[in-house]
Amino acid sequence: MKADYPLYDHWFKATDWILDKCDRMPKHTRFTIAGRIANHTLDTLELLTDAVYSSQKKATLTQVNLKLEKLRLLFRLCFERQYISMNQYEFVQLQINTAGRMVGGWLKSCKE
Repeated sequence: MKADYPLYDHWFKATDWILDKCDRMPKHTRFTIAGRIANHTLDTLELLTDAVYSSQKKATLTQVNLKLEKLRLLFRLCFERQYISMNQYEFVQLQINTAGRMVGGWLKSCKE
């Protein structure tokens, strides 16, 4: 499956990195912003799995785009509150933007 869906592979690696950063955020953020980021990240991975096996790819990929946008917002908040460094913020935004472009390409290829 991985070879056929580079987006899935990309997001799987990004998920590992993001969850590691969530574990290292300040303790008082665990049940707020870090928890939300972890949930949205895992939801995105699940939605991508659904998209691989679903016949309704367009609707699922639209949900993935929404989750990515929420993650952009949450990571911006983390950066502004200094929970992550500038380098970490730039890296995660690059990962999210790359995934977004890949989702856009997949959406264009859908003939639903």
